[in-house]
Amino acid sequence: MSTLVILGAQWGDEGKGKITDYLAEKADIVVRYQGGDNAGHTVEVGDKQYKLHLIPSGIIYEDKLCVIGNGVVINPKSLLDEIKYLNDKGINTDNLRISDRAHIIFPYHKKLDELAEKQRGDKKIGTTKKGIGPCYRDKVERVGLRMCDIFYKDSFEEKLRKNIREKNQVIEKLYGEKGFDEDTIVAEYMGYLEELKKYVTDTSVLLDSLIREGKKVLFEGAQGTLLDLDFGTYPYLTSSHPISGGVSIGAGISPFSLKNALGVVKAYTTRVGKGPFPTELNNEIGDMIREKGHEYGTTTGRPRRCGWLDIVMLKFAARINGLTSLAVTKLDTLAGFDKLKICTGYKLDGEIIEEFPASLETLARCTPVYEEIDGWKEEEIEGVNSFEELPENAKKYIRRIEELTGVKVDIISIGPRRSETIIRGEAF
Repeated sequence: MSTLVILGAQWGDEGKGKITDYLAEKADIVVRYQGGDNAGHTVEVGDKQYKLHLIPSGIIYEDKLCVIGNGVVINPKSLLDEIKYLNDKGINTDNLRISDRAHIIFPYHKKLDELAEKQRGDKKIGTTKKGIGPCYRDKVERVGLRMCDIFYKDSFEEKLRKNIREKNQVIEKLYGEKGFDEDTIVAEYMGYLEELKKYVTDTSVLLDSLIREGKKVLFEGAQGTLLDLDFGTYPYLTSSHPISGGVSIGAGISPFSLKNALGVVKAYTTRVGKGPFPTELNNEIGDMIREKGHEYGTTTGRPRRCGWLDIVMLKFAARINGLTSLAVTKLDTLAGFDKLKICTGYKLDGEIIEEFPASLETLARCTPVYEEIDGWKEEEIEGVNSFEELPENAKKYIRRIEELTGVKVDIISIGPRRSETIIRGEAF
C-alpha cells in the first residue's frame, strides 16, 4: 500500500498543482478531499497550460482515476464548465468519479457569500465569493443537498425549493436584496446534475477497495495549512480542512491508510487576503518577487502579498501534518537577489518564540528574526537538471531549510514545466 497526500505548507498558492501533476505519473488514483472551485491549480505540460479548480490535477493523464471526495463542495455549473474546458483541450474526463456524499453549491450560496462579505466592510475575510462557506454552513446545519439526492428527483426538488424559500427570506429581509426564482433554479440545476449523474458513485468504497489492492493513491489538497479551519489564521481562512487530518474525513478512508505527507512550500512566502503576515515585504523587494513569480491568483487574479520564507510557519505545518518530505517551489524566482533572508523565529515582547501563535492579535505583535544568506545569479539556475548542478548558494538555501525544519526536501521546482523539476528523493 502506497498513499501520499500533497498539501500546502503555507497560505496556499504554493504550486501544488504542478507537484501533483508530476507525481501523478506514479499514481493509480488522484483524489481531491476538500474545498471547492475557490481552489486554483495551474499545470503546464510542454507548451500547454491547464487551469483546474475542482478536478484533480491527475486528469491530464488519461489512465489515472480521478476522484472528487465527499469533503469537497461542488458547484455543478463550474464543474461542467471545467469538464468542457478540458474536453475542448483534448483531455478525456471519463475517468472522473464524484462522491455521492459531496455537497452541492447553489446560486443562493454564492449570493449569501457575496452579501455577507459586503456587510463586513473593513473586516472582510477575503472570500472568493464562490459560495464555499455558506455551503459548508448548510452541511453543518444539516440542510444541505448532496450528490446522492439527485437520484430521487421528487425529494430533491422538494428539499431544494424549501431551501430557496428560506434563503430568499434571509436575502430579502436581512440584506434587502432580491431573492431567487424557484422554478429557474430547480430547472437549471436539475439539468446540470442530470449531466453529472454518470460520474457519481460511493467513492469511499471505491478508494478502500483500491487501497486494499495495493494501488498507489495520491491525495491532493487545496488551499494550505495556514488556511485550515482549525489551525489556520482564524478567521482569515477557508471553511474546510486542507491539512493531512482532513484526508480521512474528506475522502472517506481510514486514518491509518495514509502513509506519507508531502508539504509544498514556496522558496518564499505569499498570502492573499487580510491578516497578519510577519515576513511581508511592502517594498521594492516584495514587488520584484511578485512580478518575477507572477504572483496573481489563478481563481481570482488578485495580487498576492509577498515576503521572505517563514520557518516558524513551516515548522508548524510540518508538525500539524506529520510531513515526511518537502517540495520547494519557485526557487528560480529568488535568483538575482544579492542577499536572501529566512525567518527563524519571532520576537514577541522582547522574547524569541519559535511556535506559531493561535491569536491574530499575538501574531500581529510578532516581528521576524532573520538569518541572512547569500544569493545567486539568474543564469546559474537556468537549465539545471540536478541538485548538484544548482548554484552553491542555492544548495545552501535548500539545506538550511532542511536543517531548520527537520524535514528532507525531496523535490525542487525551478520553473512551471514538468521538465523544470529536480528530484532528490522518493516522496511517493
